[in-house]
Amino acid sequence: MAKSITRIVLTGGPAAGKTTLISRILKEFKPEDGWKVITIPETATDLISGFGIGPFPNCVSMEEFQYFVIEDQLHKEKLALKAAQMVPYDKILIVYDRALLDDKAYITDRQFQETLAYFGKTEEEVLSGYDAVLHLVTCAKGAEYAYNFGNAARYESVEEARLMDDRTLRAWSAHPRLYVIDNSVDFEEKINRAIAQICRIVGQSAPAAAKRKYLIQMPDCAKLQERYGAVPVEMMQTYLNSNSPSIERRIRQQKNGGGYLYFYTEKRVAGDGTRWVTEKPISEKEYVAYLMESDLSLHAVRKVKYRFGYQNSRLEIDVYPFSRDKAILFVYGGGQTPELPEEIRLIKEVTGLADYKNRQLAASQIL
Repeated sequence: MAKSITRIVLTGGPAAGKTTLISRILKEFKPEDGWKVITIPETATDLISGFGIGPFPNCVSMEEFQYFVIEDQLHKEKLALKAAQMVPYDKILIVYDRALLDDKAYITDRQFQETLAYFGKTEEEVLSGYDAVLHLVTCAKGAEYAYNFGNAARYESVEEARLMDDRTLRAWSAHPRLYVIDNSVDFEEKINRAIAQICRIVGQSAPAAAKRKYLIQMPDCAKLQERYGAVPVEMMQTYLNSNSPSIERRIRQQKNGGGYLYFYTEKRVAGDGTRWVTEKPISEKEYVAYLMESDLSLHAVRKVKYRFGYQNSRLEIDVYPFSRDKAILFVYGGGQTPELPEEIRLIKEVTGLADYKNRQLAASQIL
């Protein structure tokens, strides 16, 4: 089978949800399903935070800064394509957290063209190097209450964020496969829409977003693996201390092929009850540092999640070490009365019940 390499840019204004979307991509496109996801972090942020190079007073101008950004971005993209050819996977997804055309939003068109020409590139050539572009609209347009949820140190005002969103969209407007993901729905559904669009781009069906939750008798997981190709994924979720009752903080370690992925999640509840969940991948070093902030009143929630498809549904079964006779089943799609394998025995539906949420399980260790 020939390698299939798909290159997707995530762009948009500040606080648009790109980082959370990258976390979801890593969860949806798994090695167990034959996928390798290669992520290219935002270059400007790397240069500013890692090297101290930026458009600051007594440093460099914005135009000069773009030379650094573009040179580093070109190098990263070259390495990513080389890695895609080398890794032992047939399905490769290269995800860019912003890419070369984002630089056009910060300087004039002429300056951008001259900068590209310095590196022997044209705008048309650069655009052809990406298969699709997803523009996530800043939450400063339509979800203003959440603008600072993901980054308390965000320096752009709401008005500046809207302006940068417009300029970024204009910069990418010539790409033939530009998709805009707006804030006409809540944040979770916004991310679901983006995942669905990526699935369409790579030619596979999108995961069902609506889910139902059931308490079930412990199934024969080995039989589920043998008969239905259920894939087990080990994970551990740890809750962290929080200074606000409206903010829930947690980290997750998740088995990924021969290694692990690590994530940091914040769930906030606005005054009107609206939930806003942001998530970002973190390094192992960051994960260990966050463990020092663990909420010692709660246990870490360890589980093995079994994922597989059956009929028109996607099923997930969470098996916890503290329960020998019961497990939790999630059903995505399939309607009100989904068809289930004969090996699964329902006890009751628990959709929305607090006693069966992970935080309560962290406190009780009882299913």
